[in-house]
Amino acid sequence: MKIQTKSKVWTKDFFILSLVNFFLTLIFFLLNATITLYALNEFNASTSQAGLVAGIFIIGALIGRLFTGPFMNTIGPKRILMIGLIFFTLTTLLYFMDHGISFLIMSRFVNGITVGIATTVIGTIVALTIPESRRGEGIGYFAVSTALATGLGPFIGLYMSQHKSFDMIFSFSLVLGIISLVTGFFVNIPLSKTTKMKHEIVGFKLSGFIEPKALPIGIIILTMAFCFSGVLSYLNLYAIKLDLVDTASFFFIVYTASVLVSRPFTGRLMDRKGANFIMYPAFILFGVGMLLLSSASNSVTFLLAGALIGFGFGNILSVGQTIAVNLAAPHRMGLATATFFISFDIGNGFGPSLLGLVIPTTGYNALYAILGIVVFATSTLYYFLYGKKERAYRLRMAESS
Repeated sequence: MKIQTKSKVWTKDFFILSLVNFFLTLIFFLLNATITLYALNEFNASTSQAGLVAGIFIIGALIGRLFTGPFMNTIGPKRILMIGLIFFTLTTLLYFMDHGISFLIMSRFVNGITVGIATTVIGTIVALTIPESRRGEGIGYFAVSTALATGLGPFIGLYMSQHKSFDMIFSFSLVLGIISLVTGFFVNIPLSKTTKMKHEIVGFKLSGFIEPKALPIGIIILTMAFCFSGVLSYLNLYAIKLDLVDTASFFFIVYTASVLVSRPFTGRLMDRKGANFIMYPAFILFGVGMLLLSSASNSVTFLLAGALIGFGFGNILSVGQTIAVNLAAPHRMGLATATFFISFDIGNGFGPSLLGLVIPTTGYNALYAILGIVVFATSTLYYFLYGKKERAYRLRMAESS
């Protein structure tokens, strides 16, 4: 049974949800790029404490996502979204309170919970309202908002940390949070959409918090996010070693441009040709980009690596999210979306700590080369977890429609 009979993707609600997602993701990456420096400068925190200030946010987001899926079925997505946005705005105010490093860690944790709630609901509503026949294209368009924020967030954060006070950074984040809250009120979710999510019995079992059908693709996303976290966390340090600091500031702009150029086309191709048609080339581009990054010695090579990583990892994310929600029943799309983001958060959240342990042994060049090899190897894992089953899955989808 189809979720949506209309063929339109760019509705008013789709635009609003993409805009709110952009603001929330921008705030996350902006603060993530500056909060460790804030902890070090303002609280004389140790390196491990500063790392905890950054990482505790992702742990909070994980907890928020775990409990959002089941409660979305009982309370409804619009109410959960507004709860998340209200408390996100309120918890952003905590950054202005100076009560020591422990209070800052607590503030980051609760702020992360609210972002986990809001972004999971947004992803679910988008998946529910996009026509099933155009879901790959629609999620590809929606994912552009995340890609833009991924590139612009660190860029704006680093610029503001060099030219403005931390209070200005927090004020900017608060303003974006208020805009998100006000904008969220205008989202209209038809009752026919939310009723498809209800009547799910939630218990204290694994399937009450995640979607088992989305776990295989979740493993792939976790691994890819783990590899990409090495770029997010250590690119600046690597650039210092290469004497390419000025170039590094444009790396994520090039990455974002690659995603913006490719996603509208790859989404349509996925709907027509299937996920495998996009995923296998994306693994190759991501892996080659990482190997190129490992051997970069000049600005051209450095930025070319950013473009290839954008074409590869950027499209793996959007296609992976589409796979996750396509595999789930309509009333479990919230759990499937949560499962996808939980996988991403685990890889992105714990990757920097684990990779930081091996960098003293490998160095940055060898680290990126190893991660490139891991990307290539993951394409084989993808084949066994999903790729070889896709043809049968698409046949079932065609018969059910």
